Amino acid sequence: MFCKTTDNLNIYFEVQGNVNAKETIVFLNGLSQSTVAWVLTTPHFKTDYRIVLIDFIFQGQSDKTGEWRTFDTHANDVIRVLDDLKIDKAIIAGLSYGSLVAQNLGVNHGSRISKLILMSTFAVKTPYYEAIELSWWRALEFGGYGLMLDIMLPTVLSEGYFKNPLIPIDMMKAARQEANEDKQALFKLMRATKERPDYRPELKKIKVQTLVIQGEKDSLFPVHMAKEVADAIPGSRLSVIPFVGHTLNLEAIPQMVAAIKGFLTTN
Repeated sequence: MFCKTTDNLNIYFEVQGNVNAKETIVFLNGLSQSTVAWVLTTPHFKTDYRIVLIDFIFQGQSDKTGEWRTFDTHANDVIRVLDDLKIDKAIIAGLSYGSLVAQNLGVNHGSRISKLILMSTFAVKTPYYEAIELSWWRALEFGGYGLMLDIMLPTVLSEGYFKNPLIPIDMMKAARQEANEDKQALFKLMRATKERPDYRPELKKIKVQTLVIQGEKDSLFPVHMAKEVADAIPGSRLSVIPFVGHTLNLEAIPQMVAAIKGFLTTN
Protein backbone atom coordinates (compact mmCIF):
# COMPACT_ATOMS: atom_id res chain seq x y z
CA MET A 1 0.00 0.00 0.00
CA PHE A 2 1.01 3.60 -0.51
CA CYS A 3 0.16 6.92 1.06
CA LYS A 4 1.30 10.46 0.32
CA THR A 5 3.89 12.28 2.38
CA THR A 6 3.32 15.94 3.20
CA ASP A 7 5.48 16.81 0.16
CA ASN A 8 3.36 14.58 -2.09
CA LEU A 9 5.74 11.62 -2.45
CA ASN A 10 4.58 8.01 -2.37
CA ILE A 11 5.69 6.06 0.69
CA TYR A 12 5.21 2.29 0.67
CA PHE A 13 3.98 0.35 3.68
CA GLU A 14 2.57 -3.07 4.56
CA VAL A 15 0.16 -4.16 7.28
CA GLN A 16 0.58 -7.71 8.56
CA GLY A 17 -0.21 -9.81 11.60
CA ASN A 18 -3.36 -9.51 13.69
CA VAL A 19 -5.17 -6.49 12.26
CA ASN A 20 -7.58 -6.56 15.22
CA ALA A 21 -4.84 -6.53 17.86
CA LYS A 22 -4.90 -3.81 20.50
CA GLU A 23 -1.26 -2.92 19.88
CA THR A 24 0.67 -2.07 16.72
CA ILE A 25 4.39 -2.56 16.26
CA VAL A 26 6.22 -0.65 13.52
CA PHE A 27 9.56 -2.03 12.28
CA LEU A 28 11.91 0.48 10.61
CA ASN A 29 14.59 -0.66 8.15
CA GLY A 30 18.34 -0.38 8.07
CA LEU A 31 20.09 1.73 5.41
CA SER A 32 19.96 -0.54 2.34
CA GLN A 33 17.18 -2.79 3.61
CA SER A 34 13.48 -2.81 2.71
CA THR A 35 10.33 -4.28 4.23
CA VAL A 36 11.61 -7.70 3.09
CA ALA A 37 14.29 -7.50 5.79
CA TRP A 38 11.71 -8.36 8.47
CA VAL A 39 10.40 -11.55 6.87
CA LEU A 40 12.06 -13.76 9.51
CA THR A 41 11.04 -11.46 12.38
CA THR A 42 7.35 -10.80 11.77
CA PRO A 43 6.13 -14.41 12.26
CA HIS A 44 7.08 -14.11 15.93
CA PHE A 45 4.69 -11.16 16.42
CA LYS A 46 1.85 -11.83 13.98
CA THR A 47 -0.51 -13.40 16.53
CA ASP A 48 -0.46 -10.68 19.17
CA TYR A 49 0.28 -7.50 17.22
CA ARG A 50 -0.72 -5.59 14.14
CA ILE A 51 2.55 -5.12 12.26
CA VAL A 52 3.42 -2.15 10.07
CA LEU A 53 6.46 -2.23 7.78
CA ILE A 54 7.62 0.90 5.95
CA ASP A 55 10.10 1.68 3.20
CA PHE A 56 11.53 5.13 3.85
CA ILE A 57 11.54 7.54 0.92
CA PHE A 58 14.58 6.45 -1.21
CA GLN A 59 14.14 2.81 -0.09
CA GLY A 60 12.45 -0.24 -1.54
CA GLN A 61 9.13 0.53 -3.23
CA SER A 62 8.84 4.14 -2.00
CA ASP A 63 9.59 7.11 -4.25
CA LYS A 64 13.25 7.93 -4.83
CA THR A 65 12.82 11.45 -6.14
CA GLY A 66 13.25 14.76 -4.38
CA GLU A 67 15.93 16.19 -2.13
CA TRP A 68 17.64 14.31 0.71
CA ARG A 69 15.66 14.07 3.96
CA THR A 70 16.69 14.70 7.52
CA PHE A 71 15.76 12.16 10.17
CA ASP A 72 13.10 14.60 11.36
CA THR A 73 11.49 14.40 7.92
CA HIS A 74 11.72 10.61 7.87
CA ALA A 75 10.03 10.60 11.28
CA ASN A 76 7.28 12.84 9.93
CA ASP A 77 6.77 10.34 7.10
CA VAL A 78 6.27 7.52 9.60
CA ILE A 79 3.64 9.62 11.41
CA ARG A 80 1.96 10.20 8.05
CA VAL A 81 1.62 6.41 7.61
CA LEU A 82 0.19 6.05 11.13
CA ASP A 83 -2.28 8.83 10.38
CA ASP A 84 -3.30 7.12 7.15
CA LEU A 85 -3.97 3.91 9.11
CA LYS A 86 -5.72 5.85 11.90
CA ILE A 87 -3.29 4.51 14.48
CA ASP A 88 -3.04 6.89 17.45
CA LYS A 89 -0.15 5.18 19.20
CA ALA A 90 2.32 2.44 18.25
CA ILE A 91 5.38 0.56 19.43
CA ILE A 92 8.34 1.76 17.33
CA ALA A 93 11.24 -0.64 16.67
CA GLY A 94 14.06 0.66 14.49
CA LEU A 95 17.29 -1.02 13.38
CA SER A 96 20.46 0.96 12.55
CA TYR A 97 19.32 3.72 10.15
CA GLY A 98 15.78 2.97 11.28
CA SER A 99 16.84 3.37 14.91
CA LEU A 100 17.92 6.95 14.16
CA VAL A 101 14.49 7.67 12.69
CA ALA A 102 13.01 6.03 15.80
CA GLN A 103 15.09 8.33 18.03
CA ASN A 104 13.68 11.38 16.25
CA LEU A 105 10.18 9.94 16.60
CA GLY A 106 10.77 9.61 20.34
CA VAL A 107 11.94 13.21 20.59
CA ASN A 108 9.40 14.86 18.30
CA HIS A 109 6.35 12.58 18.47
CA GLY A 110 6.48 10.95 21.89
CA SER A 111 2.72 11.13 22.34
CA ARG A 112 2.33 8.74 19.39
CA ILE A 113 4.65 6.09 20.85
CA SER A 114 3.76 3.52 23.51
CA LYS A 115 7.23 1.96 23.71
CA LEU A 116 10.49 2.55 21.85
CA ILE A 117 13.01 -0.10 20.75
CA LEU A 118 16.38 1.01 19.34
CA MET A 119 18.50 -1.73 17.79
CA SER A 120 22.09 -1.36 16.57
CA THR A 121 22.03 2.33 17.35
CA PHE A 122 24.20 5.35 18.17
CA ALA A 123 23.85 9.05 18.97
CA VAL A 124 27.21 10.64 18.16
CA LYS A 125 29.73 9.73 15.47
CA THR A 126 33.29 8.73 16.37
CA PRO A 127 36.35 9.22 14.14
CA TYR A 128 36.36 5.44 13.56
CA TYR A 129 32.74 5.50 12.39
CA GLU A 130 33.39 8.53 10.18
CA ALA A 131 36.22 6.59 8.50
CA ILE A 132 33.80 3.73 7.77
CA GLU A 133 31.17 6.18 6.55
CA LEU A 134 33.68 7.77 4.16
CA SER A 135 34.73 4.36 2.80
CA TRP A 136 31.10 3.51 2.01
CA TRP A 137 30.53 6.88 0.37
CA ARG A 138 33.66 6.57 -1.81
CA ALA A 139 32.81 2.98 -2.75
CA LEU A 140 29.31 3.97 -3.83
CA GLU A 141 30.68 6.96 -5.74
CA PHE A 142 33.33 5.09 -7.71
CA GLY A 143 32.14 1.47 -7.78
CA GLY A 144 28.40 1.57 -7.22
CA TYR A 145 26.45 -0.42 -4.66
CA GLY A 146 28.25 -3.67 -5.52
CA LEU A 147 31.58 -2.33 -4.28
CA MET A 148 29.90 -0.59 -1.35
CA LEU A 149 28.29 -3.86 -0.31
CA ASP A 150 31.60 -5.74 -0.52
CA ILE A 151 33.06 -3.17 1.89
CA MET A 152 29.95 -3.07 4.11
CA LEU A 153 29.43 -6.75 4.81
CA PRO A 154 32.46 -7.42 7.04
CA THR A 155 31.35 -4.42 9.13
CA VAL A 156 27.64 -5.16 9.43
CA LEU A 157 27.94 -8.94 9.88
CA SER A 158 30.00 -10.72 12.51
CA GLU A 159 32.72 -13.28 11.85
CA GLY A 160 30.35 -15.91 13.21
CA TYR A 161 27.79 -15.17 10.50
CA PHE A 162 30.37 -15.71 7.75
CA LYS A 163 31.21 -19.09 9.28
CA ASN A 164 27.57 -20.18 9.42
CA PRO A 165 25.39 -17.89 7.27
CA LEU A 166 21.62 -18.13 7.57
CA ILE A 167 21.39 -16.79 4.01
CA PRO A 168 24.44 -17.56 1.81
CA ILE A 169 26.58 -14.48 1.23
CA ASP A 170 26.36 -14.69 -2.59
CA MET A 171 22.56 -14.96 -2.44
CA MET A 172 22.38 -12.02 -0.06
CA LYS A 173 24.59 -9.91 -2.30
CA ALA A 174 22.45 -10.66 -5.36
CA ALA A 175 19.22 -9.73 -3.56
CA ARG A 176 20.64 -6.54 -2.08
CA GLN A 177 22.18 -5.51 -5.41
CA GLU A 178 18.83 -5.84 -7.18
CA ALA A 179 17.09 -3.76 -4.50
CA ASN A 180 19.67 -0.94 -4.53
CA GLU A 181 20.32 -0.19 -8.17
CA ASP A 182 19.65 3.55 -7.71
CA LYS A 183 22.85 4.81 -6.12
CA GLN A 184 21.59 8.40 -6.00
CA ALA A 185 18.80 7.24 -3.69
CA LEU A 186 21.41 5.68 -1.41
CA PHE A 187 23.45 8.88 -1.43
CA LYS A 188 20.34 10.77 -0.29
CA LEU A 189 19.76 8.28 2.53
CA MET A 190 23.39 8.37 3.61
CA ARG A 191 23.49 12.16 3.67
CA ALA A 192 21.03 12.20 6.60
CA THR A 193 23.59 10.34 8.70
CA LYS A 194 26.51 12.32 7.29
CA GLU A 195 24.87 15.61 8.30
CA ARG A 196 23.51 14.44 11.65
CA PRO A 197 24.88 16.32 14.69
CA ASP A 198 25.51 14.90 18.14
CA TYR A 199 22.00 13.81 19.14
CA ARG A 200 22.66 13.00 22.81
CA PRO A 201 21.19 16.28 24.15
CA GLU A 202 17.96 15.65 22.23
CA LEU A 203 17.63 12.10 23.54
CA LYS A 204 17.13 13.46 27.05
CA LYS A 205 13.68 14.65 25.87
CA ILE A 206 12.41 11.10 25.30
CA LYS A 207 9.84 10.17 27.95
CA VAL A 208 8.57 6.80 26.70
CA GLN A 209 9.88 3.45 27.93
CA THR A 210 12.90 2.58 25.81
CA LEU A 211 14.93 -0.57 25.18
CA VAL A 212 18.32 -0.43 23.44
CA ILE A 213 19.50 -3.72 21.90
CA GLN A 214 23.04 -4.10 20.64
CA GLY A 215 25.18 -6.93 19.31
CA GLU A 216 28.33 -7.57 21.32
CA LYS A 217 30.38 -7.91 18.12
CA ASP A 218 28.90 -4.89 16.32
CA SER A 219 31.94 -3.25 14.76
CA LEU A 220 30.00 -0.46 13.03
CA PHE A 221 28.41 0.81 16.26
CA PRO A 222 30.36 -0.80 19.13
CA VAL A 223 28.50 -1.36 22.39
CA HIS A 224 29.91 1.80 23.98
CA MET A 225 28.05 3.85 21.34
CA ALA A 226 24.76 2.17 22.25
CA LYS A 227 25.48 2.70 25.93
CA GLU A 228 25.70 6.45 25.27
CA VAL A 229 22.19 6.27 23.81
CA ALA A 230 20.86 4.32 26.78
CA ASP A 231 22.58 6.67 29.24
CA ALA A 232 21.04 9.71 27.54
CA ILE A 233 17.42 8.44 27.56
CA PRO A 234 15.93 8.63 31.06
CA GLY A 235 15.06 5.21 32.45
CA SER A 236 16.05 3.24 29.36
CA ARG A 237 17.48 -0.28 29.39
CA LEU A 238 20.44 -1.70 27.44
CA SER A 239 20.42 -5.33 26.33
CA VAL A 240 23.62 -6.72 24.75
CA ILE A 241 23.33 -9.91 22.69
CA PRO A 242 26.55 -11.96 22.96
CA PHE A 243 28.62 -13.06 19.97
CA VAL A 244 26.59 -11.29 17.23
CA GLY A 245 27.15 -8.27 15.04
CA HIS A 246 25.20 -5.35 13.64
CA THR A 247 22.42 -6.85 11.51
CA LEU A 248 20.29 -8.28 14.30
CA ASN A 249 17.29 -9.03 12.07
CA LEU A 250 19.45 -11.47 10.16
CA GLU A 251 21.98 -13.01 12.52
CA ALA A 252 20.30 -12.82 15.92
CA ILE A 253 16.59 -13.25 15.31
CA PRO A 254 15.70 -15.51 18.29
CA GLN A 255 17.69 -13.38 20.74
CA MET A 256 16.32 -10.12 19.31
CA VAL A 257 12.74 -11.40 19.44
CA ALA A 258 13.19 -12.62 23.03
CA ALA A 259 14.54 -9.24 24.13
CA ILE A 260 11.69 -7.36 22.43
CA LYS A 261 8.96 -9.64 23.80
CA GLY A 262 10.42 -9.46 27.29
CA PHE A 263 10.37 -5.68 27.09
CA LEU A 264 6.85 -5.46 25.71
CA THR A 265 5.35 -7.74 28.36
CA THR A 266 6.82 -5.90 31.35
CA ASN A 267 5.92 -2.51 32.78
